[in-house]
Amino acid sequence: MTATDLGMPAVRPEVAPDFPRDWVEFVDPADAQGLIRADLTWLLSSWTCVYGRGCRGIEEGRPDDGCCSHGAFYADEEDEARIDGFAQRLEPQHWQHAGIARAQGISEVDELEGEPARRTRTIDGACVFLNRRGFPGGAGCALHALAERIGLHPLETKPDVCWQLPVRRTQEEVTRADDVPILVTSLGEFDRRGWGPGGADLHWWCTSSPDAHVGTEPLYLSYAPELTALLGMPGYTELARLCAGRAAGTARHPADPAQASNL
Repeated sequence: MTATDLGMPAVRPEVAPDFPRDWVEFVDPADAQGLIRADLTWLLSSWTCVYGRGCRGIEEGRPDDGCCSHGAFYADEEDEARIDGFAQRLEPQHWQHAGIARAQGISEVDELEGEPARRTRTIDGACVFLNRRGFPGGAGCALHALAERIGLHPLETKPDVCWQLPVRRTQEEVTRADDVPILVTSLGEFDRRGWGPGGADLHWWCTSSPDAHVGTEPLYLSYAPELTALLGMPGYTELARLCAGRAAGTARHPADPAQASNL
């Protein structure tokens, strides 16, 4: 018996990570020594988070975990301190693992790129902040729910890596041919390879799945707050202008509906 026989939608195959993309480069309006590179193909895609409504999860048999199965590595000490502060505002009725976190802390040490690194603690195979299905206070990220209760955007209460996904930002200092140093900020798709060597082993990953390309507006609009946080308002405003002006002629993401229907 298949998933379709049980009334569940069949999983459409993920697209391969390498395909033609259109990129744009522009000087950061807020910094003449900054250059922004953006993947228009990704930012004009119809990707949207489908957690709880079609997400298959990155671990087989654990769709309710979404991408929270391995916890979240902190960007830096400031990131960890910010999350710890919001954790103090969570009450047990809203946070399933509050007791464990109060006793053992919200963080643990793991390894990232061969070096010790701190991340959110994992409990029974998923992040300490993930409320499981059936929890009376509601399933899903306790920090995300906290933001909604207190009138903040979730990017303010969640670890940096969590709210940045599925956008991948990299920054590199480059010396131009005229010996002038500039900072190149690149925004692109956080595909399987963004997870490192283990990315190929994930059970499912949303950015390459047609099942997650069901948004009603392009990513550069639906993720405007996150992109603004990554680039600053002047940078995002220029990015949005370029996205809007080049939408018609940009190479489309192969997981988007029109392309996916031909798979």
